[in-house]
Amino acid sequence: MRHAILATTLLGAAALAVGCTSKEVKASVEPKQAQPSAAHLEKAKAETKQAEQEMRNYAYAERAEFVVKMKKELVSIQDELDQLGAKVESAGGSAKADARVKLAAVREKWAQAKKQVDRAETATASDWDNVKSGFKQSYVDLKDSFDNARQWLSDKIAP
Repeated sequence: MRHAILATTLLGAAALAVGCTSKEVKASVEPKQAQPSAAHLEKAKAETKQAEQEMRNYAYAERAEFVVKMKKELVSIQDELDQLGAKVESAGGSAKADARVKLAAVREKWAQAKKQVDRAETATASDWDNVKSGFKQSYVDLKDSFDNARQWLSDKIAP
């Protein structure tokens, strides 16, 4: 059965190959090279510019959703900072002073990220990309600082 299917497939391919002339094959393989007119170029440029602007507007249109999401992230980090702060205050020993300093540094990073979110809330379409990238960098700094402080605290202060 398999041999019959293979033979039929090969015969079909051979029939197609014989049925095509070399001009038909060449025409189907080589693309047509038409010179675009100046009007076509201008139209393409205008469409490209419009698509680019729509993409920027779409990203700017997501601003409210972005701000809400980032505010939730900051609240979550604030809650975790408060929990870590409570652990530090209930702990004894010499690590308490160092832990306070580390948490203060994280809170400073949190405040910087909060300022960036506030900027994002009032951002215009023209400065949206800069504001968004500024927040992302601030947020990465905050997360790194927070993760490092949490790790340090877990090493120095028993849970």
